[in-house]
Amino acid sequence: MNNYEWGARDISAPKRGELRRVPVARGQVLEDVQSGWVGEVVRIEKAGGMRVVVLEDRRGRTKSFRTGFGFLLEGEPIELVEPVRAAASAPSRTASGSVRVDHLKARTARASRIWVEGKHDAELVEKVWGHDLRVEGIVVEPLHGVDDLAGAVRDFSPGPGRRLGILVDHLVAGTKEERIAAAAMAVPGVRGNVLIVGHPYVDVWQAIRPSVLGIAAWPVVPRGTDWKTGILRGLGWPHSTAADVALGWKRLLGSVTTYADLEPSLLGRVEEVIDFLTADGS
Repeated sequence: MNNYEWGARDISAPKRGELRRVPVARGQVLEDVQSGWVGEVVRIEKAGGMRVVVLEDRRGRTKSFRTGFGFLLEGEPIELVEPVRAAASAPSRTASGSVRVDHLKARTARASRIWVEGKHDAELVEKVWGHDLRVEGIVVEPLHGVDDLAGAVRDFSPGPGRRLGILVDHLVAGTKEERIAAAAMAVPGVRGNVLIVGHPYVDVWQAIRPSVLGIAAWPVVPRGTDWKTGILRGLGWPHSTAADVALGWKRLLGSVTTYADLEPSLLGRVEEVIDFLTADGS
């Protein structure tokens, strides 16, 4: 039978500081000196502006006492004080490592855009930076190839408040991609409004760290072999059909959970593009 009542307090309280101050917490076993009641703290509540602790004895009976002086904890006289407030939890992080904005209502899309070469690039960027991009109102669009990048940039008509950040695969010195990027940057109006960056990989698949897949390095694809087919064959995964390639990419993308699963050479370029598009005045 539960018996809730106020514990009396006839004991003269010693001067503050003479006893150890112990924050009340569930699970403590306390003895009320005046009544001799011994029980486990099962509830802490406020009543009439006072902090009250409910002790349950070994028979399941409960009794309520006002916190303060007059308690023994493991035989030691203590002053029972306010419970310790739980420390504020660390802010949760997005896959990109930035602070998550909870209860986010996506910002109206800016006129500025991020262009990437293909669907897989767009899906990888969304997987890691999607939350950040919705906060900033930035849309990622796949180009499905960059052979006529200059024409696409010209049609977009970039300008102040209408910027382009473009991520190009295999953008290294001496390649056709370097020449394509240079031609695009020669289009009138691009200066200060278009940023073209790239990573050194043949395909964005390689921007995933091999260790995430449990391998030391990506398979080497023989010259003349379709690159994605060769990669899947080297991994020992199905590779004969377009469906195999799609499932292989789904498996690769599923292995990525945070920015730490990607190579720095991609991370830095995407962050650079986002900063460019969200800079003051953009």
